[in-house]
Amino acid sequence: MTDYMITGLVKKRANLAGEIDRTQETLAQLVQDLAHVDATLRIVAPDMAVEAIKPKAFRPPADWSKRGQMTRMVLDILRTARGPMTTREIAERMIVERGITATTQALNSMTKRVACALRHQRDLGNATSSEGEAGFWLLWTLNRR
Repeated sequence: MTDYMITGLVKKRANLAGEIDRTQETLAQLVQDLAHVDATLRIVAPDMAVEAIKPKAFRPPADWSKRGQMTRMVLDILRTARGPMTTREIAERMIVERGITATTQALNSMTKRVACALRHQRDLGNATSSEGEAGFWLLWTLNRR
């Protein structure tokens, strides 16, 4: 084997072991928090069977994107735009392209997510926002390289 392969595997193992440690610490804290809530419930409602409470599963909304998909779509929209676009206009195009039912809630949620993706791209130097504008009405353009 080559040295760079061994070095890479050692780094990968160290990262995974660190992530496992952090996850175990988080799990221990969650178990402790659950024990405190259970104890409080037993004080406030002694007749309640705390163990009978079913855990609630996390289910992401149907309009969530896979990792990186949101940014790629936002950048594609800006790439094909004829001029600067507002965050809200980009969100409207995203809703249409993804076939999401256009409700006020969906538009507001998508606008916030688009704004987050664009701010990150601005920090990376890939996009520019207009100065002096605020919130959802910032005008965005791509930085051509």
